[in-house]
Amino acid sequence: MCLSMTDPFVQPQEDTAASAMAALAEEFAFFDDWMDRYGMVIDWGRKLPPYPAEWQDAAHKVEGCQSQVWLASELRDGRLYLAAASDAAIVAGLVAMLLRIYSGRRPDEVLAADAARFLKELDLIGNLSANRGNGIAAMVARIRALAARAAAEAL
Repeated sequence: MCLSMTDPFVQPQEDTAASAMAALAEEFAFFDDWMDRYGMVIDWGRKLPPYPAEWQDAAHKVEGCQSQVWLASELRDGRLYLAAASDAAIVAGLVAMLLRIYSGRRPDEVLAADAARFLKELDLIGNLSANRGNGIAAMVARIRALAARAAAEAL
């Protein structure tokens, strides 16, 4: 899932954001019970690459999340790589889902992919607390802002 044993940035598993969303939907549909689905999401969060403690600061903190969430980005070869962590198990899993969709993509692909809508279509947003839904929106907004800045810098 990551570039190397020491690299905190997530390497994409699929070729595109759309194929990542399709794969997540397929994996999500495997379970009918929401408790099983939550367990799977939590497992995804446990598999995130280790996030550097020194990045757990105000500059990397995502505002608008009920739990603590930190997000870092790096532009490599025209692609935006993301690293993130949360202090809450379910939120770490949601972070893992977003990073699977967005990390390692070109900034224009990040801006075109609507993960928030995708998570609503999965009915994941409807089965979380309102605060968790707001946190997802805040994470997506932060990732999109990073992609917009990377796209502008590439011009």
